Formats: sequence, C-alpha cells, structure tokens
Amino acid sequence: MKINNRVISIGSAPYIIAELSANHNGSIKRALNSIKAAKEAGADAVKIQTYTADTMTVDCDKEDFKITGGLWNGYTLYDLYKEAQTPYEWHKILFDYAKKIDITIFSTPFDETAVDLLEELGAPAYKIASFEMTDLPLVKYIAQTKKPMIISTGMANLEEITETVKVALEEGCPDLALLHCISSYPAPVKQSNLKTISDLAERFGGIITGLSDHTMGTVVATTSVALGACIIEKHFTLDRADKGPDSEFSLEPDELKQLCKDTKIAWQSLGRAGYQKKEAEKSSVKFRRSIYVVKDIKKGDQLSKDNIRRIRPGFGLEPKYYEEVLGKIVKSNIARNTPLSLDLIL
Repeated sequence: MKINNRVISIGSAPYIIAELSANHNGSIKRALNSIKAAKEAGADAVKIQTYTADTMTVDCDKEDFKITGGLWNGYTLYDLYKEAQTPYEWHKILFDYAKKIDITIFSTPFDETAVDLLEELGAPAYKIASFEMTDLPLVKYIAQTKKPMIISTGMANLEEITETVKVALEEGCPDLALLHCISSYPAPVKQSNLKTISDLAERFGGIITGLSDHTMGTVVATTSVALGACIIEKHFTLDRADKGPDSEFSLEPDELKQLCKDTKIAWQSLGRAGYQKKEAEKSSVKFRRSIYVVKDIKKGDQLSKDNIRRIRPGFGLEPKYYEEVLGKIVKSNIARNTPLSLDLIL
C-alpha cells in the first residue's frame, strides 16, 4: 500500500495516523493548529471526518435516535453530529495547509457526497469507520475510486469482515488494510484482544493489518506492533482540558510524540528470528565462563576441584570440558589465574 510517498507493507515501520475527528471543537484555527501539532509530533498522517448531520442521520428525538450512557449521554444523533462535524467548506483549507507543511491528510467519508468532495480535493486514501463497514454500497463506491482503503472492523464478526473485503477487492480497491478496533469510547484495555491483529493477517493473507485504538494512553497501541500492526490510528487533541466530543480518549501532543517514538522502537526491536551472534554481542563473548587455574600447580600434579574452577572471563577451556579434565596431569608448572588450555595437559 502506498499513501502519497510512504509505502506501507507487512513488516514495515508502523504508520501513525492522528485522528482529528471532532477535536477541532468548531474552530478552523484549532483544526489547523492540530494538523501542525500532529506533524511536529511525528505522525505520518492526520485524518479528518467528512459528513454533515444530515448525511449521517435525520433530525429526530425519538428514542431510537437518542444516546443513553457513555460520553455522549443525552444527545440525539443529529445534535451530536451537528456539533462534531467538520464543515465541508473547511476541507480545502485543511488539505492545502497539510500539503504546505508536508503531512499527509485524508478522511473518513460517511456517504457518497463526501467521497465526491474528497475526490475533488485529491484525497490519497480513504478510511472506512467501523459503523460504516457494513454499508456495502458505500464500500463499493469508495472502492471504485481505485484509492487505498483502510477499514476499521469494530463490532464486525468474521462473516461481515469477509463480505466487506470481498466487495472492496471486487470493485477495484488496489490496496486494502484492516484495522482491529473496539468500538467503545474509551475502550477497556481488558477487551482489546490484540491477538486479533495477527489472526486477521493470517486469515486474509497479504492484507495489511493494524489497530484503531480507543483505549486511554499509548500502551495498547505500542504493544500492537509486536502483533504485526503496520498502521496505528489514535484520536488526537491539542488539550483534553478544552473538552469536546472525543477529547476524553484522545492523545495530547506530547503523548502522540511518545507514541510515534515508542512504536518505532518497538518495531526496531522485533528484528527477525535467528540464533547467530549479534554484532552488539561480539565484545561480550570474552566474559563468558571458562576453566581457570585458581592455585599454583606444579608439573606432574593433577587437576582437581581445588585448583581449577569455572569462572569468568572466557579465555580458557569451555565449562563443558570440566568433568573431562578433572584428574588429568599437567605438563609444566602453571601459575594461578592462568586460563586452562589443552596444551597444558598430558
């Protein structure tokens, strides 16, 4: 998968996406500052969401359309999306600014009109949210743009994921990634089930996998690298204290910077399986244990537990020969602290 100039492949360094979502809090200035902060923190991309309240739902206060419990308790769907939306008229300004400071920007479209807008702006890729993953007509429409697609799999069972992947590939998507996701805000760590990342990679061989993470902090996201996550998405805000629809489970700039640093270190630490000595170990070999003479020995004396020991450093015979040399006769006088070697033994 290639997004702008960055190639993302199985085994590559994790691609970090800072999800702005509703954390602009209705201010385009804050949105622009957030893009700059994401760039400075080291994120590979910043992502926005493209919808209006009217493209997401209808203005209705029936119980079906009300949110009960959680961060958004008491909102109707329409009122929440009206507050959280990123106005369409901002999009070009945000895209132009991201290009100016050289950070990739793309979006999650929630209907076909959003896709059309993003195509006009030259979006390099598309993200499909967990809640829209089963909207197969939308998946089909996005796939026909022939752009890379990143799909979150929150709430989906294996059959639904398989169906969505099939539609995306059949309709022309050239590059596809699946992000394991728990659609809870914030998500409980104990339900993260990160092993799903490697299971997705195995079941959908050749498809890049990663994590869209809604847990608090960065530990879960960093851990995901060890399970093969090539893409990591985290919600991002300039300051949680400013509040906002998504602020509670979003990272602040210093935390995003730490995530970018830690995930790279985690990826570097994976390396590859192997048992040859590593370059960094070569200078340490001499401090292994070996057999040393620990008391002066005269010519003709026997080696015994009293006059030889297995100690560091490693310039003498390997410890595996210890039992074999006990009782052997020495050829000449040997001073204490001499490494034992075969040429000293009859």
